Amino acid sequence: MSIITVCYNSQDFVVSAIDSVLTQSHTDIEYIIVDGNSKDNTVSIIQSYGNKVAKFISEPDKGIYDAMNKGLSLATGDVIGILNSDDFYPHKDVIAQVAQAFEKNSNVDMVLGNVDFVKADNLSSPVRFYSSFGFAPWKMRFGFMPAHPAAFIKRSAYDKVGSYTLGYKIGADFEWFVRALMVQRLSYVKLNQTLVRMREGGVSTSGLKSYWLSSKEQLQALRNNGVYSNWLFVLTRLPIKFLQKLIKKQ
Repeated sequence: MSIITVCYNSQDFVVSAIDSVLTQSHTDIEYIIVDGNSKDNTVSIIQSYGNKVAKFISEPDKGIYDAMNKGLSLATGDVIGILNSDDFYPHKDVIAQVAQAFEKNSNVDMVLGNVDFVKADNLSSPVRFYSSFGFAPWKMRFGFMPAHPAAFIKRSAYDKVGSYTLGYKIGADFEWFVRALMVQRLSYVKLNQTLVRMREGGVSTSGLKSYWLSSKEQLQALRNNGVYSNWLFVLTRLPIKFLQKLIKKQ
């Protein structure tokens, strides 16, 4: 299995991402880190791990999805996971659970899991939860998608679908899933388990501005792939999520 971490100026949190990979009980991991020519101490931190990181490059890129594509080109594992530098695996058996899921479901193209969101000053207490367990491909017309950081995808699936499309600021992962699940109709299995823990405040979780941008890019992604949707469909995502939060609090 190949795990790819992409980073840029990530000195404050990249250690937790790296350590969460290197301490996994499943040891057959090719760990790849792609850095966008960081200006802080990120590079020296990564280099301090030596050959524990299988492949490491640091060079300018065209954004996070370009970095992900570079990682994909370096990966040799049959299954690929992408762990952003401000995310981390919550326990040492995450990759073992994913590997077991693929062993039990050898014909599926991907394994989808859940993510927890935490605040930067308290990594042990989740404040929000994003589940892929209730996901179905038709929901993508309304802007819902699997949790990308908790998606483990076979290399053969990337060969069929292609890499991440550049030109999207935060929506290229959504567009990739549209191609994979609605156009190519690839297969998947869902694990109702938290596979990744994410810090709040990332570019895709930072309020109404990011919600509007993501909605715009989601509609563009659907239309570019010949999947019908409209503004009303994708904008209903916000009130639905708000109601889900209210229900969970009660």
